[in-house]
Amino acid sequence: MSRPSNKLLSMSCWLRRGKRALWRIFTKLFLQTIFPTQFTVNFLTRTIKMTTVAFIGLGNMGGPMAANLAKAGFNVRAFDLSDQALATAKSQGCEVAASARVAATDADFIISMLPAGKHVRGLYVDGDEPLFDVIKKSALVIDCSTIDADTARSVAAAGAEKGVGFVDAPVSGGVGGAQAGTLSFIVGGSAAQFEQAKPVLEVMGKNIFHAGDHGAGQVAKVCNNMLLSILMAGTCEAINMGVKNGLDPAVLSEIMKQSSGGNWALNVYNPYPGVMENAPASKGYQGGFQVDLMIKDLGLAMDVSQQSASPVPMGSAARSLFTLHKAGGNGKLDFSSLLQFYQDKE
Repeated sequence: MSRPSNKLLSMSCWLRRGKRALWRIFTKLFLQTIFPTQFTVNFLTRTIKMTTVAFIGLGNMGGPMAANLAKAGFNVRAFDLSDQALATAKSQGCEVAASARVAATDADFIISMLPAGKHVRGLYVDGDEPLFDVIKKSALVIDCSTIDADTARSVAAAGAEKGVGFVDAPVSGGVGGAQAGTLSFIVGGSAAQFEQAKPVLEVMGKNIFHAGDHGAGQVAKVCNNMLLSILMAGTCEAINMGVKNGLDPAVLSEIMKQSSGGNWALNVYNPYPGVMENAPASKGYQGGFQVDLMIKDLGLAMDVSQQSASPVPMGSAARSLFTLHKAGGNGKLDFSSLLQFYQDKE
């Protein structure tokens, strides 16, 4: 058999080198696609640091949310009427603003967490210093308060008249979720506004939902909390009945968790003291979600039901139960303290 010519050997060697070069190029491009280069990481870090977020309302929920944004590298300008809340925010890396107006001026995002619709409208639209007068047009307002849907829609419309975007983004997940950065955000606004808000919301939460247009976030939130109140009331009834008949509350809870009665309250928020170490029930019903706030949300749910002629007999019953519980001086306790309402009847 004749040997291959030098020309053929040279060509074969060239092809092998070419394949190796192409493989190196492909590998490099693949790795750059899967794993961001240091340039990309540095670019994203610089972008976050250049983004200013005004955060207004630093209560049990707002404070930890602002802290998580600061921890992620955002430039957070915080404002609250409480000096103590401002001091805490400063210790967690936030810049303290002298007023809401100062915080919002030239900010890229404005996040608010306020008690009621009148406070939200006053802050942005018809207060002494409405923020829509100073917010730049490229900014986005993200209101995380739980308020009535009509106010959310009217504030969004007022913002649109000024050329400022606004979304309602009420939260679910409680104080623990705010601290851990695992909240659920239920957003009402346009698709473009939702996409604009997502990078900021994802720092504070793990579930980001687009419920629909403006106001849809608020409607979805009160539907969820109405159901939560019903589930908690039923869970309290069942556990109390079991205990009165000699059952161990922890054993009964585990049975129901693994059976058809399983629900969120049993899984992560057991209302019986001592069953779950980190639940408010095991901490004297302190922290968590107050009875007063549940009653407020149930009032909003009743408004939605009346406006849409939606029958809510279970929601109405739950509202009555929590209102009676509040009348006993329990408004500041966590809503799982409703268990005591049944125990007091013994």
